[in-house]
Parts: sequence; C-alpha cells; structure tokens
Amino acid sequence: MATGGVRPAHRPVRPVSRGVVLAVDNGSQSTKVSVVNAEGRVLAQASRPLHAYDVSVPGRVVHPGDDLWDSVVAACGAAVAAYGRPEEIVAVGLCTIRYCRALLDERGGLVEPVMSWMDPRVAGPFDAAADPRVRWVTTSSGYVTHRFTGRFVDTRANYAGAWPVDQETADWSEDPADYVRTGLPREMLFDLVSPGERLGVVTEAASAATGVPAGVPVVATANDKAVEALGCGLRSPDTVLLSLGTYIASMTVGTSPFPRDDSHWVNFGSAPGEYLYESGGIRRGMWTVSWFRDLVAGGLPPGVRPEAVLDDEAAAVPAGCGGLVALLDWLAPPDAPWRRGALLGFDGSQGRGAIHRAILEGIAMTMARHVEAMERGLGRSFSTVLVSGGGARSDVMTQVVADVLRRPARRTAFTDAAGLGAAVCAAVGVGLHPGFDAAVDAMVREGSEVAPGPDAAVYRDLRPRYDALLAHTDPLLRALQGLDPSAEARVP
Repeated sequence: MATGGVRPAHRPVRPVSRGVVLAVDNGSQSTKVSVVNAEGRVLAQASRPLHAYDVSVPGRVVHPGDDLWDSVVAACGAAVAAYGRPEEIVAVGLCTIRYCRALLDERGGLVEPVMSWMDPRVAGPFDAAADPRVRWVTTSSGYVTHRFTGRFVDTRANYAGAWPVDQETADWSEDPADYVRTGLPREMLFDLVSPGERLGVVTEAASAATGVPAGVPVVATANDKAVEALGCGLRSPDTVLLSLGTYIASMTVGTSPFPRDDSHWVNFGSAPGEYLYESGGIRRGMWTVSWFRDLVAGGLPPGVRPEAVLDDEAAAVPAGCGGLVALLDWLAPPDAPWRRGALLGFDGSQGRGAIHRAILEGIAMTMARHVEAMERGLGRSFSTVLVSGGGARSDVMTQVVADVLRRPARRTAFTDAAGLGAAVCAAVGVGLHPGFDAAVDAMVREGSEVAPGPDAAVYRDLRPRYDALLAHTDPLLRALQGLDPSAEARVP
C-alpha cells in the first residue's frame, strides 16, 4: 500500500504469535463487540443499543448522558463473558462513529453529552472561549480511547470536516489559518497516531468496567466507514462498496488526497497512506427502514420479527411497487436543507410490503445515481458492488441493489464489516499479521453473491422517471417552507 505523506504504523516491539482480539464497533444505533481470532472467525459477540438521540434543545443532536461509553462497557462485558477466556485477549481494536465531537474537561470527563454527527455544531467553528470548563476537543474515538487508556491520544484517520488537519499528511496542520478557521487551538487537541498503532493500554478502571484485562493494548483504527471498507476487503479500484447503514454511502479506493470533482470527496483510509473516495449519500438511510419497521411492529403477533415479515411481503410485490416511490430525505442533505422524505403514488392497492419495498427501491435508485456520478468523475467503471451494513442482511435489499445497479452484489461472510476491520487493525497492531494486506488476506472472506435478475430491466426503465422527481418535488418542498420555489434542483 502507498504511504504518501503519512507516517507508517510502528511495528510492535514484542509481536504476539497467538491470541484473540476484541473488536469494538461503536456505531450510530448500537455498539457491537466481537471476539475474533487471527483467521477472522468470530468466537463470541454481543451488541447493545444506543439510546435515542436527545433533540430537546433546538439545533442540538446529542448522545444522552454517557451513552457511547455505557454501551461500550455493556457490550464488552457481555462479549468477554460469552467468550469466557479473557486472558487470551491480546488487543482491542477500537472503531467509532465519525463526525462526532466531544468536549472534555481537564481530566477527560464530558463537559456535555457527545455531539452526534447530525448536530449542526460539528460542522462549524468552535468557540474556545464559550465554556471555560472545556480543556480538550476530540472525536468519539478520542473520547472512548481516553476512557479505555487514560491517555489524550486519537487516531489520525477519524478527522474529517471542521478540524485543522492536513489532508496530505493526516497530521495537524502547520498553517495557522486552519486553527483560526476551525476555532480549535492546537493545545486543545489530542496527539495523533496512525491506524495499526497503539493508543495505549486498558487501565485498571476500564478493566473493572469492561471485563477486558488491564494492560491489553488498545489499537487505533480509523473512521467507521473506512474501517468498514477494510473489513469488506475493498482494495480494487474497479469495485465499489455500498455501505447500507444509518448513513448510506458508496466508496472506492484511491491514492490522491484530493477529489477530482464534486461527485465524491476524499476520506482517510484504514491503513497509513490509503484514501477512500466517497460519494454523496443518504442521511438516515437504513434508519428510515427501521423507522417504518417500528411503525408497523405493533400490529404483528408477539415473537414475530418485523424485518422478516416486511421482507417476505416486499418480495411478493412486483418491482416498481405499482407506481409507489419513496424519496429518502428523512434527514435533508446539507446542500439541500429544504428536502424532506416523501412517499408518492398511493392508489389504495399498496400495503405495508409495498411501502417497505418502495423505501428499499428508493435507496437503491438514489445510490445508483451517486455511483454513476462517481464513475464519471473518476473516469472508471465498477464491475462489482460490495454491500455491507445492516441492509446487507436483507436478501430483498441485496437483490434490489443488484437489479438497480445491473451488476453483481456481493456480501462479506461477516456482516459486521466495521467490526472485522477493527479486528484487522488490532491484529496488525500486535503483530498477529505482519501488515494490512496480509491481515486482510487471512481474515476477510467473501460471502454470497447475488446476480441481477429479471427486474433489472424494469428498474432500467423506471430510473429516468425516478431521477426526474427532484425537479418536481424541490419547488414544492421549498414553497411549503416559505422559500423561493424557483431555485434549480441539484441532482448528482
């Protein structure tokens, strides 16, 4: 892998030859923790849901209380207990949500709850003088790292957006203007290490809380999307990864730290010197699927999984849902804040299966548009689509993706790709594998592949009509909010 201007990860002084790693995937809706061996096999696993975001204060979206750390503690304790041999754990790989922001006091305690990536404040400059209690400003990974290790250290690969980071070196900028622009003095920021480097070791206090033995190294990963890409084995430029999570995006690999056009942006990868090209996406993507599932769950018999019922009913609905279409802006994109989610085309014949399928089709149609824009911008085509995240567990969703994008959709053998990516980083960090390529080869295995079916022709004909919808709905939605309806719709 290219190293570019980023310092390579340090090799461990005393590499280990055996043992298991604890992979922590602290996501937007839950924390999943897995015990993984050097061959990538999951030996034990636990998950704990996060609480609903606190939106009681206008303009703020936060994780209530100490929710991130509490969920990590609970999931780690359950996974370690399920495995039963904590003395065999040789490293913790820590992956958390990107774009969050934590304000800490001198000792590293929260001054206020961690800001979600949906909180408008994370995109703007920080006012260092607003609250004298704030001594440190960091990401979610920096905060959880501190809780595990007691150190003020973070991964350099989880800094994107309003941070004074040099995109080429993945280090703090040497330009004073960047600190003025972001409002973040260097002395309020953590020190940075590369993915695969040690952040510190588990403290006695963290051990008592989580069940992970004290002294176990905690290894840096990257932002959650990059770690997911690593866990999917995304390494070829002719492959695109469709991440079907709370935020849905398509990604591919590259070597330049700068985008070629506005069809994509460049994110730090999960190995030193690696970059991830990421398209526009759908905010609250699979969250919308969960939202609809929860709406209808009350009408189902006890013990019946709503997801299974909806998938079965959606599979029986013809492609196109009888003219029902879903626009997926349940959370508007930053460049079009007037947009809202919409379901159009009801005629009384559609049931909940049709609504569920329309949402899945809307996801696939929207992301096909983003994928094709990225292909044009990069001057390359993608022959294969990898699918990961919660949506990849649905056979119906995976088939719709293959049909709409008209190319094979392949899943990974392990559905929690971010967790597996965290395990890869941990294995590299303690020397279970000599490097990232070797670790991916040994630990990441391909899952099932779904080929495009007969419905691909139906979606090919529906695509132009779906792509034209924004030109009609944007003026209406702008007018409903008292804005100028004549502004031109922006379509990728």
